[in-house]
Amino acid sequence: MRSKPIRVFKFGGASLKDNDGFKNVLSILQKYRSDRLLIVVSAIGKTTNALEEVVEAHANRTGKARELFEKVKIAHFKLAEQLLGQNHEIFDTLNDTFVEADWVLEEEPYTNYDYMYDQIVCIGELASSRIAAAFFNQEGIPVRWLDARDVIRTDNIHREGWVKWDETGEKAKQIALPLTESDGFVLTQGFIGSTSENFTTTLGREGSDYTAAIFSFCLDAKDMTIWKDVPGVLTADPRLFENVIKLDLLSYKEAIEMTYYGAKVIHPKTIKPLQNKSIPLFVKSFIDPSGEGTMISEEVEDIYPPIIAVESNQALLHISTRDFSFVAEHHLSLLFQKIADLHLQINMMQNTAISFAVCINNLPYKLKQFVESIEGEFKVTVEEGLEVIAVRHAHEGLLQSLKEGKVVLLEERIRNTVKMVVKDVPKVIRRK
Repeated sequence: MRSKPIRVFKFGGASLKDNDGFKNVLSILQKYRSDRLLIVVSAIGKTTNALEEVVEAHANRTGKARELFEKVKIAHFKLAEQLLGQNHEIFDTLNDTFVEADWVLEEEPYTNYDYMYDQIVCIGELASSRIAAAFFNQEGIPVRWLDARDVIRTDNIHREGWVKWDETGEKAKQIALPLTESDGFVLTQGFIGSTSENFTTTLGREGSDYTAAIFSFCLDAKDMTIWKDVPGVLTADPRLFENVIKLDLLSYKEAIEMTYYGAKVIHPKTIKPLQNKSIPLFVKSFIDPSGEGTMISEEVEDIYPPIIAVESNQALLHISTRDFSFVAEHHLSLLFQKIADLHLQINMMQNTAISFAVCINNLPYKLKQFVESIEGEFKVTVEEGLEVIAVRHAHEGLLQSLKEGKVVLLEERIRNTVKMVVKDVPKVIRRK
């Protein structure tokens, strides 16, 4: 039995997007050969987006689902050939993997869209992890492939499965732990789990970070590292803002607040399981793996510069009773029950005497379901194409600069955090 503590690494789709990406990850892993390591990988590149198009095409009976899925297959076969050659057994393995989705596409679209989504979209992680395991083994780094669905147990809510921690912990001890006790690494998938009936579920978009945290918690990991295309946790998205800086140290509390308010660097559910067992989290760059990155732990002072998070693709719903009576407690109870049933993510809300405004992530299928479920009792108007801007440790000058060119539809201030729902000011074109 290996006496070393377990470490958990997570590599996302950006790090495994192509031939060079896989080789770069291999070079990183070679530096940790002596460690007891469990590796979580995401789907390659933009595969999840491509598979979502397959699901939508099948659900809408456009006749394009097979063609779109074939493109996904070809991309994986091409990558596998580049990494492993033409005659490797990986091609049989990939064919077996893709059959899981083929079976779904052979049937009429399921009435439960979210169930169908999970059975198809999971193929991205399964295929990428199969290629990664075969490649690393061929290159002299022994890994054992683990199906995360055998370990992570969730409820029956698809696309946003809630982890059953007791069952998952038992499975981790029974299945994952023995694999880590032999030489070599364990390699598994992010984002996916399964119900007690063995139907595949997913943990929410970008949920691979959360998967790594689940394994870290259940296996009492020494630490967890997320490998990103940025040098660490930054004060804002460098694609949207200039002069961002890297935070060397971050407390669990601040990281939870940042991700709750929309910071994209870490999945929102990731931090709490780590905090509960005081497992440090490192965010490091796969582009510059020698960099220090950011360490998230307990023993950090909460003194920070302004931190900005932007959530795009938002919808603001204005809800009022059809008889113009007050929006009372029993109305809010009904609305929140519908929101909970659909696992909608509320990013802001505000109520007045006769209306209730709620800003949610704009998932068209779920938004349509929600509106249809309440429009018999409520009048609903929807504004789309919005953003939520959240600023931690804000100052007034920064807030004013963020509002330039924007119309602020909702604003709230809670201690040292300011949140705004905004839309761009329409451009006025003057006639000559």
